[in-house]
Amino acid sequence: MPRRGLERLDLLLLAIEALDLHGSEAMLWSCEQLGLSAAFPDRVALWKSRCRNPLRRASRRGELSSQEQQGLVQLVCSLSQRLYPMLRQLLSSSEPEQLNSQRWELFSSRYRELIQERMNEKRGAIRLLIDSSEGESLRRQVVQTLLFCAGPGGLQRLEASLMDGSR
Repeated sequence: MPRRGLERLDLLLLAIEALDLHGSEAMLWSCEQLGLSAAFPDRVALWKSRCRNPLRRASRRGELSSQEQQGLVQLVCSLSQRLYPMLRQLLSSSEPEQLNSQRWELFSSRYRELIQERMNEKRGAIRLLIDSSEGESLRRQVVQTLLFCAGPGGLQRLEASLMDGSR
């Protein structure tokens, strides 16, 4: 998997944490349910894998094993499926404008906080994501990607998009 794919996976996992206040616990539970305990036996192992992202404040060198890469992809797809109703609401055009704006602001605020807390703000990609106006379309793409990888075939769609570098 290209480095860019790992960066995107970690940003998708951050978005999941922004959508679900218990996202980190849900990740651990999902690892057990998906049989990923060999790759991620505990929260530290999961954290170490995510810290291979060079955009993080404290990143680790080295490559992820294929088992870890596949596990992170499975984890994103599983959690996206779990959050599907919330993702649909965020992208729905049939929701009242004010309600949709409130939901987006809540998600964007939480996502920016997590990024500022964990990522290196000196990186251009990170500065764009936390920018209030310019980052809006990037944050929308992240939510669309989560919706894109939920459901049947989501795993293959996400793997393909991570391999070819598309958004």
